[in-house]
Amino acid sequence: MAMLSVTTTPFNDQKPGTSGLRKKVTVFQQVHYLENFVQSTFNALDNVEGKTLVVGGDGRFYNENAVQIILKMAAANGFSKAIVGQNGLLSTPAASCIIRKYNAFGGIILSASHNPAGPTEDFGIKYNVSNGGPAPENITNAIFANTQTINQYQIIDDGDIDLSTIGRQNLSKMKVEVIDPVSDYADLMASLFDFDAIRALLADDGFSMRFDAMHAITGPYGKEILEKELGAEAGTVINGTPLTDFGGGHPDPNLTYAKELVDEMFADNAPTLGAASDGDGDRNMILGNNFFVTPSDSLAIMAANAHLIPAYKDGLTGVARSMPTSQAPDRVAEKLGIECHETPTGWKFFGNLLDANRTTLCGEESFGSGSNHIREKDGLWAVLFWLNILAQRKQSVAEIVNQHWQEYGRNYYTRHDYEAIPSDIASQLMTDLEAKFPSLVGQTLAGRIVQYADNFSYTDPVDSSVSSNQGLRIGFDDGARIILRLSGTGTEGATLRLYIESYEQDVNKLNQETQSALQDLISVADDLAEITQRTGRATPTVIT
Repeated sequence: MAMLSVTTTPFNDQKPGTSGLRKKVTVFQQVHYLENFVQSTFNALDNVEGKTLVVGGDGRFYNENAVQIILKMAAANGFSKAIVGQNGLLSTPAASCIIRKYNAFGGIILSASHNPAGPTEDFGIKYNVSNGGPAPENITNAIFANTQTINQYQIIDDGDIDLSTIGRQNLSKMKVEVIDPVSDYADLMASLFDFDAIRALLADDGFSMRFDAMHAITGPYGKEILEKELGAEAGTVINGTPLTDFGGGHPDPNLTYAKELVDEMFADNAPTLGAASDGDGDRNMILGNNFFVTPSDSLAIMAANAHLIPAYKDGLTGVARSMPTSQAPDRVAEKLGIECHETPTGWKFFGNLLDANRTTLCGEESFGSGSNHIREKDGLWAVLFWLNILAQRKQSVAEIVNQHWQEYGRNYYTRHDYEAIPSDIASQLMTDLEAKFPSLVGQTLAGRIVQYADNFSYTDPVDSSVSSNQGLRIGFDDGARIILRLSGTGTEGATLRLYIESYEQDVNKLNQETQSALQDLISVADDLAEITQRTGRATPTVIT
């Protein structure tokens, strides 16, 4: 078989976002487009000769085609071994698990996460480093620099690997091991949680649950772990067969897009626990009977109850949250006497903290949570964490959350997403709002005094690296916050995210409707940023 050096020219749109490169499938299908990015990634790494690469993705359209191309390029670039999930499938947390378990040099994960899939929808690719986490900014910056100067890529001229058969094959001089995508991850989960207690809970006639895999990657994981290993009744996992178009749905586990699950959980005789995960399995939504748990509260409650989980019974070293995530976890960390870190959005920012043992649990308001067991957020892990808490406390989800509020107070919190806004309008909105900041401090808005207004900058406490321009913040004297940022995960226009938070300690005011409790701050944010006026949107696309 021939080793080919293919002449190419750069594309000008291959800058990775918060989690890799995401574009429409039709963009990736352009001649040389995927190959340019993969070669630029390999060129950004230290010597890959003789190293092991993990490859897999969420099964969306173009996944298998991309896996075959990446394997041939890995062989041509000198990797000695590739580990790939059967049929090219690996959830993002499973890929992180496998990179760590087998001491791989790194991994290429194919996913556009919670974005829609199909021939005209979205595709994505990112590189994870040897600790199992997303590549840090120095590597993603190097990848982008390479994409701007690339003039050739290496690939072998050979037939495709049989991805359907578990076992070992050869691709030129590179060994390819096709593995069961679930088993290593399932073993890790069994080592973290009290599976016996969860089995007993699931066998209780008074308990029932529903897990919505949204026709995405976690279907096989949920069926194997929840139904087969833990004994949940057949049908507990719904939409459990991964489809290349995710069934035409939007695989984002929130109150808008997980409508089938939400409708069931807010109906009469709803299950005790409801949960959903996203396209690549790294996000989660937790619901009780007629009750929604915000991701921020979920992280705080997991931290407060971590001693009930075998893997965390000896205590936490710290808790970390992304800046837009509510400050509910901070209150738990303070009571536990442990560190609490506020980072930019993007799971890669948790990696140094986890590696340095400065934090144990991490979370983002965008329905992501995880721990030091891997270096990615992990949807099914969070579901098992909640099952373990429920098994130990023998209370409903609503009872556990309400008791938490009674002890710590409640951080009323919401996120309003305005999707597919013209990029120029979104950018100008942010620029003009930031220009108002110097005059805002000291003003009284919605009965609160503005204490600070800034563009969030983060200095990593481990390596002292600085990340600037991470989101606009307006903070008030009572702890309330208004935050705006542009998301880096979309593929069309810009997504403006507005975050509103207000803390309430009065035990008689802990059960207000969230949007009503925050209405004064929502109005202030709209007026300050001129969101309705500039975007023409009277309401957000999604409210969570």
